[in-house]
Amino acid sequence: MKNFSLVILLAAIVMSFSSVFVVPEGQKAIVMLFSKVQKDSDDQAIVYGPGLQFKVPFFSQVRRIDARIQTLDGAPDRFVTSEKKDLIVDSFVKWRVNDFSAFYLRARGDKQYAETLLKQKVNNGLRTNFGTRTIREIVSGERSELMEEALVQASESARELGIEVLDVRVKQINLPQEVSSSIYQRMRAERTAVAKEHRSEGQEKAETIRAGVDRRVTVMLADAERNARSVRGQGDADAAGIYANAYNKDPEFFSFVRSLEAYKKTFKDKQDVMVLSPDSDFFQYMKGAKAQ
Repeated sequence: MKNFSLVILLAAIVMSFSSVFVVPEGQKAIVMLFSKVQKDSDDQAIVYGPGLQFKVPFFSQVRRIDARIQTLDGAPDRFVTSEKKDLIVDSFVKWRVNDFSAFYLRARGDKQYAETLLKQKVNNGLRTNFGTRTIREIVSGERSELMEEALVQASESARELGIEVLDVRVKQINLPQEVSSSIYQRMRAERTAVAKEHRSEGQEKAETIRAGVDRRVTVMLADAERNARSVRGQGDADAAGIYANAYNKDPEFFSFVRSLEAYKKTFKDKQDVMVLSPDSDFFQYMKGAKAQ
């Protein structure tokens, strides 16, 4: 009898533990009973919120699903505009689960699988919107309108997955790498041509300025040389006049002073050798000094 009571107690404890479950904060749960989602009297799936919840023991399974807002930010995709030009578009999607039964049945309750399906639906909407616009319209004025239309289309197509799309945003629009490279090379060639043109114009102006300066320098040097010669000639004339006046006042003394200056300059370097006749006038005053 005691063993039977112990068995009953253990069975009750096991049933108690198997009949309760905990839903963490930020998640919600649905209960599968014999592989079917439990529903209420209105044929709506019963969704359990965070906290301690109860279920049928042993025969039911709990499926917890993240109820928070999710961000789908995948790799950039290639879209074609109405001009048949490719664009690389980087976008992201804000979404959350609003129909947990449909989300479990259609997306297996798997977030990654749901995002794969959602990405396809969002890209289909973006592809349609990009395909009806030119690059100028997309970049300049209709980007907000494009995102709004993509949001509407994504919301309608994602409803069957039990997903509510809250926002669709285009982060960045770029040209493909090969197109960007060709455009860059063309822009570089154009800028190089403009730079060469500016350099040639600058060199032309520099040569013009340099020629003008050289001409002015030549004229200034010629004027300076002419003035210098005039001043030098005037100085020589004045010096000659002074010498003439001095000579007229005392020719003998003047001749003596000039001879001394000549002696001084001639005998300055002792290594010089002069061959002169003793009767030369150069030694006139030396002879006089010897005689005296």
